[in-house]
Amino acid sequence: MERKELKMYSDYKSPFAYLAFDPAFALQERFAVRVRWIPFQLRIKDRGQRSVYSDYKAKYSYLDARRWAKPRGILIRAPRKVYDTTPALIGGLFAEAQGLLLEYSRKAYELFFRREFEADQPAAVAALIAGLGLSAGDYREYLSGEGARAYARAQEEAAADNVFGVPLFFFEREPFWGHDRVALLEQRLSEAGLSITQ
Repeated sequence: MERKELKMYSDYKSPFAYLAFDPAFALQERFAVRVRWIPFQLRIKDRGQRSVYSDYKAKYSYLDARRWAKPRGILIRAPRKVYDTTPALIGGLFAEAQGLLLEYSRKAYELFFRREFEADQPAAVAALIAGLGLSAGDYREYLSGEGARAYARAQEEAAADNVFGVPLFFFEREPFWGHDRVALLEQRLSEAGLSITQ
């Protein structure tokens, strides 16, 4: 059976994208789909730039994320600032080109939400890349060259898809937003006749 594309937009600063990451890729084991990871930069306002209601929502969102994470043994601590995760997202593209997207992303999410990874610092990303046995120097070249171009193309694709948040999945142009929509997505894939029989 030919595998159909399942897009997944992600950002390493989103706890809900973290929660969705492994379950999304696990879909490839049960359905004839190929998950295509696409980096998307969430635009988040910092404290003092948003309303008090947005502050309440942000606080609740982390509480809710921790509820979902705890049974899976995942630690989620709210970051102390708003990050521009471009260096880390381009790091994801670099790791993907080397066949290590899953390993890189799992480590990036884990360390970021432990407050042990500065996702906006190219040096921190280079160190993470090197820890996977890849070349930090090659990453630095990629960051300012082909990686920057690939990242820009991803943002253009996100704009064309009307992406507004992450994780956001698209199957045959139908959107599914949120880690808790994976079950609905599974139902849709079943209805499309894509279940892999054992």
